[in-house]
Amino acid sequence: MAKVKSVFVCNQCGYETSKWNGKCPNCNEWNTFEECQTTAHKTSSSSAVRDLSDSIFSINDVHANADEIRYSTGLDELDRVLGGGLVKGSLVLLGGEPGIGKSTMLLQICEYLGEDHTILYVSGEESVRQIKLRAERLGVDSENLYLLAQTDCEAICNAITKEKPEIVIIDSIQTMSISGISSAQGSVSQVRECTNLLMRTAKTEEIPIFVVGHVNKDGAIAGPKVMEHIVDCVLYFEGQRDLPYRILRAAKNRFGSTNEIGVFEMANKGLIQVENPSMMLLSGRPTDVSGCCAACIMEGSRPIMAEVQALVSKSGFSAPRRTCTGLDYNRMAIIIAVLEKRLGFYFGGLDVYLNIVGGFKLDEPAADLSVALALYSSLTDKIVSDKTIAFGEIGLGGELRNISHAAQRLSEAERMGFEKCILPVASLKGIDLSDYSMKIVGVKSIKQAFKEI
Repeated sequence: MAKVKSVFVCNQCGYETSKWNGKCPNCNEWNTFEECQTTAHKTSSSSAVRDLSDSIFSINDVHANADEIRYSTGLDELDRVLGGGLVKGSLVLLGGEPGIGKSTMLLQICEYLGEDHTILYVSGEESVRQIKLRAERLGVDSENLYLLAQTDCEAICNAITKEKPEIVIIDSIQTMSISGISSAQGSVSQVRECTNLLMRTAKTEEIPIFVVGHVNKDGAIAGPKVMEHIVDCVLYFEGQRDLPYRILRAAKNRFGSTNEIGVFEMANKGLIQVENPSMMLLSGRPTDVSGCCAACIMEGSRPIMAEVQALVSKSGFSAPRRTCTGLDYNRMAIIIAVLEKRLGFYFGGLDVYLNIVGGFKLDEPAADLSVALALYSSLTDKIVSDKTIAFGEIGLGGELRNISHAAQRLSEAERMGFEKCILPVASLKGIDLSDYSMKIVGVKSIKQAFKEI
C-alpha cells in the first residue's frame, strides 16, 4: 500500500523540505512554505522494469519536416514569436498581468485555426455561456471549436486522449487540480503536477497545448519555477493599462529564437496586429522641441524605432531627482557620468527625467547615443531634427563602440523617412553608402556626434 507523507514546499521556487521553515534556504523568501501530502510508492524490482531497447533510434533515422509539424495561428506576430508557428506536441505557457489580453488572443486564434483543425477550449474560470458571450464579441464562430468548463486535470487529460482534438487551450493552470493531491488549487504541488500531466499528454498524443498562467506581484508567472522548465515555450504578454499597445515576448522557446517580439493593439473587438511598430512608436513626434531623439534597436531580426525624450531642469531640492521610464536606470546614470567627466556638462544640481514614448523598453546598448543626444539637447536647449536618427554604444571613455546589424538599422531608418543618421564609424565597415539616399555620418566619440546636430 502506498505511504502518505507530508512535505513543505516553497510556493516561490518549489524547494521541498520535511520541516517547516520561516525562510526558504533556496530563494531566501519569508513565509512561503506550504504543507502538502505526497504518496510514496515502492520501487519496482529489476525484473519488472520495462525494456526500452526498441525505443532507441539513431538521429539519422528520425525525420522531422518543419512544415509538417507546425500550425499557423493566423496571427503573424504570434507565429513570429513562436518561431514560425505552433509545433505539434508542444506545451506553450502564456503569462501576463490580469486583463492584458491572454484569453482574448487565444480565443481569437481559434477562428483561424478552426477552419482546418479541431480545438478544445478548457476553462476553469468561466462557464461555457460566458465563453460564448466573449466569442461573440470577438467575432469567433467556428464549428470546430469545442468548449469545456472543468478543473479536474485528470478528467481533462482523459477527455483529450479520448476525443483527440488537434489543439487544446487550458485557461488557466492555476485553476486546475488533481484529486490525489490534498493541497488547494494554485498551490505549488497542484500547479507542478498538473503541468507534468499536461506535458505527458501533449507529448504522447502529439497535441499542442496552450496553457494560461497567472502572474504574481513581481510580474513572474505564479507557481514553482520548475513549471517553466517543464514547458517548451514561455511567452510573456507585456503592456500598460493606460496604453492600448501590447508586446509579446518569448522567455523560453525550444523551437525558435527568444529574441523576437510581437506587437498588438487592444481594440474594442480584440487584439489587432501592429505590423509596423516603428510607425506606431514614432507617431505624434514634436518637431520643434528640445530633448527628443529617435533611436533604433533590434528585436531579433526586426529593427524597431522608438523616441527618446529627456527633460533636464533646475532642481528645487537639495538632492536632484533622477527618473527613468523604459530604460535601465543604471545605464542612464552611466551616460550622465560620461557627459560630466568627458565633456564637462554639469548635471549635479539638475533634475533629469527620461522617458521612452509608447511604453516601449530599450534594453540594448545601441540606444546609448540617442539617450546622450536627448540629454544634451535638453540641457543646451538645442533641437535635434526630427529627420535625424542616432544609434551607438557609449564607452566610459566617451568613445562610440561598434554595434551589430547596422545595415538593417539603416534600411529601416531610410524606410521611415529619416534624412540623416549618426552612428559609430566602426559600424560602417562593409556598408556601401551609395545604397542609401540619406546622409550617413560616422563618428568616433560623442563629442563629434554633438557637433553633427
